[in-house]
Amino acid sequence: MNQKVLITNLSALTAKYGAGGVKKISAAVTALIAADKARGLQTRLIAVDRAADMKTVKGPRVTKAGDPKQHKKAVDAIYNALAPDYLVLLGAPDVLPHQDLRNPVFGGEDVDEFAYGDVPYACAAPYSQEPRDFIGPTRVVGRLPDLTGGTDPAYLVDLLHTAATWKSRPAADYADYFAITAAVWKSSTARSVERLFGNSKSLQLSPPKGPKWTAAQLAPRAHFINCHGVDADPSFYGQTGNNFPQAHFAGHVAGKISEGTVAAVECCYGAELYDPALVGGQAGLCSTYLEHGAYGYLGSSTIAYGPAEGNGAADLLCQYFLRRVKAGASLGRATLEARLEFAGGAAELDPIDLKTLAQFHLLGDPSIHPVIGGGPPVALAVPRGLAGFAKAKQPEIAAAALARSDRRRQLTARGARIGETQSCAVASTTEPGRALSRVLAKMAAAMQITAPQVLSFSIETPGSPLAKTRTARARRVEAAPSAFYVVMGGEPTTPGSTAKTRGSQTARSAVKAAPVVRPFVALVAREVGGQIVSYREMHRR
Repeated sequence: MNQKVLITNLSALTAKYGAGGVKKISAAVTALIAADKARGLQTRLIAVDRAADMKTVKGPRVTKAGDPKQHKKAVDAIYNALAPDYLVLLGAPDVLPHQDLRNPVFGGEDVDEFAYGDVPYACAAPYSQEPRDFIGPTRVVGRLPDLTGGTDPAYLVDLLHTAATWKSRPAADYADYFAITAAVWKSSTARSVERLFGNSKSLQLSPPKGPKWTAAQLAPRAHFINCHGVDADPSFYGQTGNNFPQAHFAGHVAGKISEGTVAAVECCYGAELYDPALVGGQAGLCSTYLEHGAYGYLGSSTIAYGPAEGNGAADLLCQYFLRRVKAGASLGRATLEARLEFAGGAAELDPIDLKTLAQFHLLGDPSIHPVIGGGPPVALAVPRGLAGFAKAKQPEIAAAALARSDRRRQLTARGARIGETQSCAVASTTEPGRALSRVLAKMAAAMQITAPQVLSFSIETPGSPLAKTRTARARRVEAAPSAFYVVMGGEPTTPGSTAKTRGSQTARSAVKAAPVVRPFVALVAREVGGQIVSYREMHRR
């Protein structure tokens, strides 16, 4: 039984840290495997570039570092051979690359050509660059990253130590929270926080608050953050009008993050694993949280979206994740269940939904259970076939393993069903007709969108056997001519206004200019039968 598999690329690690550094990492991995064994988890390490390792799973060896396709094939082979409960990607993207999914809304204001992420590793579908091929995840996956471009293995060794020594805590330890929002999104974030914690009284608005949060403010172990983020930047930013002050800065959190913290972060680039050398050596907030004892961090690698009021896109995925963590799920299962609820909760997945699924990933060991409990009660009798546990006199571990296996089967079936039946947007070259174009132009004008760009999408309904079981009424609805149109453009600005940078923090490499938050709006309009029947307003986070 291999219930948990650590997956890495030893050649890439050796290129970064040398043989001596890899020896230190290997010792930390050995300690983690021993700690997992004491918890009842059988864990092993597989190097995708090592021929002997890949031979045992009958998979192709990775010969090209940084190749997403080769790494996807290797991970699929490992999962298909071992069917572990947990997959752990060990290393940053310069060790194990993110998958290079195409960004459905690339162009104009959205500058991300790819929506990089790890969700394809959680799916049985073969390598592809199409996000719609990975809307039905079935695997529990998380990433324990080192520092991109790193030369000192100490950071990864520390994260492996956290993974080896974690402990579950009572639910009461996650009842309080630290939450920040850009002031313009107060209504949306307050709703998220109220749904998670029952109140929004501790919600911090930026401006005027931040970024020098006290240890007492950062002490709660549940963090929810809805601010602006910028590519390769260790800060998040607030907003009111055209003012974008620093709201949260990685350099201010050292020593203030409680061990066991779990963060759900909506910000653009909130979980981007950039090279700290780009910004004077300061790692991002995601890396800094993990360095200082956080157990898990869910965030986006690229530009993310959400409404100013109400909830949608990044709001929902982050809510679903943190709610399940608080209920006792492992970090990995919470991520999988959040993805499935998000993917299965819409009549169709529009282009923003597809990007949201593609770009959010879990940083942290997916087997960690921050909160005591979770899952149905299990009998303490030893199930047949698990006699090895009986000999070790650990029947409760055997029962827990069986319950976990049952949950995985249920989630696998649910993910497969969503992947086979869920309708989703597909990029189209068909432009809206004259009448629809006028309607879309009026919508853009009403929102004061500057220089609007229109992207067209058809709606694809899978033709699988499961899809054919839908009711006749549902099929008639789907048969109607339907499309999505995304109207994207900049928010109105005040002449002469600029985004504020990180205040006293000025250490930026000459490679990158000072950060500028460039907000924009995406109106996602749904057309049925030649008419716009609904739309939603999404803002760049």
